[in-house]
Amino acid sequence: MKELGEFYEPEIETLPREKLEKLQLERLTWQVKRCYDGSEFYRKRFDKIGMKPGDIKSLADIERIPPVTKGELREEQTSYPPFGRYAVSPQKDWRELHPSTGTTGVPVNTIWSERDVENITQWTARTLWTSGVRPGDILQNGFAYGLWVAGMSSHYGAKRLGCFVLPIGATMTERQIEYFQRPGATVFLATPSYALYLAERMRQKGISPGDIPLRMGIFGGEAGAEVGATRRKIEEGLGIDSYDYYGLAEIGPTIASECRQKSGIHWVEDHVLVEIVSKDTKKRCAHGEVGVLVLTHLSKEATPLLRYWTNDYARLVTDKCACSRTHARSPGGILGRADDMIIYKGENFYPVQVEKVVRSFPELSAEYVIRINTDERTGADVVTVVAEYVKEEANNKGFKDKLKQALREELIVTPEVDLVKAGTLGRTEFKAKRVEDLRKKE
Repeated sequence: MKELGEFYEPEIETLPREKLEKLQLERLTWQVKRCYDGSEFYRKRFDKIGMKPGDIKSLADIERIPPVTKGELREEQTSYPPFGRYAVSPQKDWRELHPSTGTTGVPVNTIWSERDVENITQWTARTLWTSGVRPGDILQNGFAYGLWVAGMSSHYGAKRLGCFVLPIGATMTERQIEYFQRPGATVFLATPSYALYLAERMRQKGISPGDIPLRMGIFGGEAGAEVGATRRKIEEGLGIDSYDYYGLAEIGPTIASECRQKSGIHWVEDHVLVEIVSKDTKKRCAHGEVGVLVLTHLSKEATPLLRYWTNDYARLVTDKCACSRTHARSPGGILGRADDMIIYKGENFYPVQVEKVVRSFPELSAEYVIRINTDERTGADVVTVVAEYVKEEANNKGFKDKLKQALREELIVTPEVDLVKAGTLGRTEFKAKRVEDLRKKE
C-alpha cells in the first residue's frame, strides 16, 4: 500500500513545469496525428484549414486547431449515428459508453477503451487523494451511477485507493442519512445542492453533525463548492471539511480537484491540456485572466477531443501551489457557464453570483430560484430572485430591501425579490435548476 504522504503520484504531481510541458507536447503530437489518421471528422477539419499533424511543433501551435463545440458533436452524431466519426480506436477496443447528462440538450456519446478506463481510474484516484481521501475511508458515493459518468469513475478511483465504497448514487435520501450513521461514512461525494438538502433533512430529523463520523466531502457536478457562502453552509450543516471537484463527461468525469490549501482546483495536466480563451477573440488569455475553458485530451484513446469548447468560465495560474504541486490551478473553480448568463437591464450576471449573496444570509435557506418573466405592460424582462426565509422576522420589507441592496452590489443591477416560506422550493438529489425562464416565446 502506498505511503500516506501528501502526493499520490509525487513524481508526476511535482514535475517541474518545463518537464511537464515537454511531456504534454509529446502526448499532444501523438494525439493530433492519430486523430488525423484515424478520424474522418478531424481529418476534414484539418484539411479545411490546410493543416497537417506535423504543423504542431509547440504547445502554442494548438491554437491553430479550431475549437470543437458540443453542438458540432451532436450534429456529427445525428449525421453519422450513433457515435459520429470522432471515435479513433477500433470498436474491438471499446469497453464503456458514457453519454453526457443531456441537461443542455441531446446527450453526447463518449466511449472509453480499456486503456481509457485504466487512465481515468488512476487520475481519479489521484484527484481524490489530492483532497484528502485515504485508504480505509468509508466513501459514500452520492454521485449518480448508470450512464452518468461521475459515479462510475469516482467508484473506480476510490476502490483503487483502498476505500470501502458505499455505491448509493444520487438517490434514497433517508438511506443516505442512515449510512452517515451506520456504517458511518467518513467521506461523501455529491453535488453541492444534494449536500445542502441532506444537511436540511438531518436538521429536521434532529440529527446533529456531531452524531455522524463524516469528516470531509467532495462536491461537483455544478458550481457552488468554491462559493464561500455555499461552502460554509455545507461545512456547518454536515460538520465537515469540503472540497471542490470538476469534470465533464466529454473530457473526463473528474479532472480537477482542490488540495487542502483550497487555493483552486488542480488539473491533471499530464492527461488534459488546459487553455483559457477569450470568448470574443478566441485568443489565449493572460495568466490569471478569466475566459472560456478549452480542453484537449492528451491520453484518451477511444473518443479524444481536440480543443473542446466547454462554455465554462475559469482562470488559470501556473505558479507552484503552497502544497508543492506544479500542475496548473483554477482559483475559484468554475466561475460560471456561458449558457447560464442572464442579461438584465444591459448587465450580465450568472446564477452563481446570486447564490453567493443568498447563501450569505443566515435568515435564508440555501435554496433559491431566478425567475425571468415578461412585463405585460412594457414588454421588458423582469428578473425575480425567489428565496426561502427560515426566520419569520425576515419576512418583511426591511429585510427584502437589505437583500436587494446586497444583490445590487454583486450584480450591478437590482432584481425583484420574492421571499417564500422554507420548504416551498423544490429540492434535488442531482443538479439544481436555478433559472426558470417563463417569458413567452414568439
